[in-house]
Amino acid sequence: MGSVPEESVAAAPEVVFRSRLPDIEIPNEQTLQSYCFAKMSEVGSRPCIIDGQTGASYTYAEVELVRAHGITIAPFVPPIVVEIAKSPQVTAGDLASIRMVMSGAAPMGKELQDAFMAKIPNAVLGQGYGMTEAGPVLAMCLAFAKEPFKVKSGSCGTVVRNAALKIVDPDTGASLGRNQPGEICIRGEQIMKGYLNDPESTKNTIDKDGWLHTGDIGLVDDDDEIFIVDRLKEIIKYKGFQVAPAELEALLITHPEIKDAAVVSLKDDLAGEVPVAFVMRIEGSEITEDDIKKFVAKEVVFYKRIHKVFFTDSIPKNPSGKILRKDLRARLAAGIPS
Repeated sequence: MGSVPEESVAAAPEVVFRSRLPDIEIPNEQTLQSYCFAKMSEVGSRPCIIDGQTGASYTYAEVELVRAHGITIAPFVPPIVVEIAKSPQVTAGDLASIRMVMSGAAPMGKELQDAFMAKIPNAVLGQGYGMTEAGPVLAMCLAFAKEPFKVKSGSCGTVVRNAALKIVDPDTGASLGRNQPGEICIRGEQIMKGYLNDPESTKNTIDKDGWLHTGDIGLVDDDDEIFIVDRLKEIIKYKGFQVAPAELEALLITHPEIKDAAVVSLKDDLAGEVPVAFVMRIEGSEITEDDIKKFVAKEVVFYKRIHKVFFTDSIPKNPSGKILRKDLRARLAAGIPS
């Protein structure tokens, strides 16, 4: 993230989005944010299954536990969602008890969400979006509200109450309207005051008008729903065109012979950067690099096509499910991508 050009922000009319629910009256201007603390009094003596590492593969043994104990609420990070959606062992009957699924930590595209929902036909799924600096939640799915709203696949909900959100052009700082992807910014009493002993980073993150620049690219649609595209710093610049790795990853994992995938940039003398893919094949698959390139090329415009495919046994991720692209770029730099 870089500092925002002040003159660009001042000159552009702002398009600001608010929650679809009314703000909460907070006495004495105190900020309340309890989402990050689970109220265990509401859980009571109900059975809970806790995995020690959310980045671990979701095994059939755990599905058996869900079925045996009739688990109804399931917080899943995207790697677990991928495992369930792709596993031929997991059927809709195995997860029939689940009524609510909450997901976050990394973007989940429409195709993956639809494939996953086929395995949990009785559940409502909602994504959230947050970051520590923002208090920590920016957006929540209103499918779980007291009077639920219907939400779209791939959406991470609408901006939280008592806050304002806008989308800006990452190059000029100009405010953007609906359905235009740009950097997500949020303002409200819940955001951080700054980074401890780091005024420069604070200045580059929170502008003079109090907007926190998240470094995430997203858009707000006609129904105030927020869709995450990718991290600003992860965007691949191909001959001036912007390519979001997360969009290509969401497409790749829809292929029946691809278990998981990650996309990063590779330096190129002519284009500047080109998208390349790291792919995990399902067991027994003989899909080739050429097969994958053709599969993607049929679905995207020319500048989003995959230029190289590297087959790998695993995709590096942190425990919350975020792809460690720096590790993959390090492999490319070292000349050992596979």
